[in-house]
Amino acid sequence: MENNKVLIVDDQNGIRVLLMEVFSSEGYETYQASNGKLALEIVRAHRPDLVLLDMKIPGMDGLEILRHIKTIDVDIKVIMMTAYGELDIINEARDLGALMHFTKPFDIDELRFAVNHQLRGDLNSRTPIGT
Repeated sequence: MENNKVLIVDDQNGIRVLLMEVFSSEGYETYQASNGKLALEIVRAHRPDLVLLDMKIPGMDGLEILRHIKTIDVDIKVIMMTAYGELDIINEARDLGALMHFTKPFDIDELRFAVNHQLRGDLNSRTPIGT
């Protein structure tokens, strides 16, 4: 069985390192990007199964990155992460195809459960966890 690929997109290095460790230990092939340009290069080159995407990234915001990801491959699953609770942005992300969002600081076990659920569990489930 091929390992699922997870891409972590966040401008905060500490969050990327933590999530890389968590999802590597879960057996996923992990990638990280600190900005939108790099994230989209990784999406084109490696076609991750799931992207953990921060909403607020300097240069290209999360919604713009999400739009680009979905034009590259509509089947890539995206979970948004945000330190902000702007409902209009969260709703727009959902309309663009994001499965759910987590507000920082998030519970790492809830996030791990959500990713495992999306990649290994009921793939049709769109139950919003952590909202």
